[in-house]
Amino acid sequence: MKRHIFTLICALLSTVVLQARNNGNAADQENNKKEIIKKGFNFGPLPVVAFDADKGFQLGALLNIYDFGDGSRYPNTRQKIYLEASFFTKGSQLFVISYDNRFLIPGVRWSSTATLTNDKAMDFYGFNGYMSYYDHEKVALGKDKENKENYIYSPKYRFNRLNFNFKTDFTGNIWNNKFFWEAGYHMNYITAGYKERQALNLDKINKNKEEYKMYPETEPTIFDLYRKWGIIPDDEAWGGFSSAVRLGLLFDTRDKEGAPSRGIWAETHVTLAPRFLGTTHPYYRYSATFRHYVPIVKNDVLTFAYRLNYEGTFGKSAPYYMLPFITAMGSTYDRDGMGGYRTVRGIMRNRVQGLDMATYNVELRWRFVSFSLWKQNIAFGLNIFSDGTMVTRNYDMSFRGAEEERDGYEKYMAQGLSKDRPHITVGAGLRFIMNQNFIVAFEYGLPVSKFSKDQAIKKQDGNGAFYINTGYLF
Repeated sequence: MKRHIFTLICALLSTVVLQARNNGNAADQENNKKEIIKKGFNFGPLPVVAFDADKGFQLGALLNIYDFGDGSRYPNTRQKIYLEASFFTKGSQLFVISYDNRFLIPGVRWSSTATLTNDKAMDFYGFNGYMSYYDHEKVALGKDKENKENYIYSPKYRFNRLNFNFKTDFTGNIWNNKFFWEAGYHMNYITAGYKERQALNLDKINKNKEEYKMYPETEPTIFDLYRKWGIIPDDEAWGGFSSAVRLGLLFDTRDKEGAPSRGIWAETHVTLAPRFLGTTHPYYRYSATFRHYVPIVKNDVLTFAYRLNYEGTFGKSAPYYMLPFITAMGSTYDRDGMGGYRTVRGIMRNRVQGLDMATYNVELRWRFVSFSLWKQNIAFGLNIFSDGTMVTRNYDMSFRGAEEERDGYEKYMAQGLSKDRPHITVGAGLRFIMNQNFIVAFEYGLPVSKFSKDQAIKKQDGNGAFYINTGYLF
């Protein structure tokens, strides 16, 4: 099914490209090579029809509003607004309001975002990567529609989570519009589980399923087991409130923001969430990210790009519900943890969580055609990539539960590794690019562990994932 969808999309996009290139004479084609400088407001209302292997099909609507001013900043904007309301077939909902402004406060860039995500079946595979065993064999058996002996098993690795996030960030120049300070306030309100303290709404999970495929109420999820074993403390289990100040430094020499082809984009941040700001479970974290864009063929034709990221924790603990979020400042918002389109493409969403994590992303980006159509700058690109991540400092998974639960805990821990190893993926994708800012991406990522001869890690990251989304990963 995934392959057919991808083939159909590629065929449709190829038809558009050929039609556009055949519509003009030689003079028109020569003019198409010149970038149109966009001015004033550009509106991009679009239906959201996307696919994410972790969340299912996405349906909804979005609106991009770009203000290019007099065009002197193009392809960067003077201000921009992003609105989205969408729903996923696997039960998630996403609502986003984002505003980015470069002129309202002289010398300071201001960005604010409010996001509500409601996940009816949020992925939860445990902590510390390969230390937490994923029973891929039972999941596969549960998906077999002809098998009447094995109930659907994937809810074992799910729980209900609602997250409301509000953030406002400010960025100001320190030196030559290349070196900047960053400061912001970030708030998260998270509730976990379903009413009466269940991990899931099983009525919804089991809806329209044959009786033999229903997930039984007597079967605890991994989230339930972690609570019983004391790995997730009772006072944290059902969520909390995070009120945090973020401070950072930014070095940015990119030629443009939406689809850079040269320059460096490096950031380092600290997140301070003390109790006196209202945080339920205080924590302190830090992050460092280095991104580099190297032009191989000029005019954006071929670019080598990579990103190195480290997410760490001050002290020995942090609330489990804040571990999945990857630090971000500016016009974007915090993304869920390692695994999925925005972090490590091809492994299961939130597969890798720990107190400290190291991550890399490497891409070769080829823009194989560019032209002007209907007064818009249009381009199509291909990319190949490799992503990877690993827990470098473990979340405490020691047993702290009732003694009668110890046997189950020890059997579970014996199935996993004693420490994490690198989770590596490879993949490729296609992109539609309009005016250097609006980008639609089609990508497929495959975990290398799927083909490993080492049974301890084989298929522990899933079977790969296909994504239809927006923007470049970085």
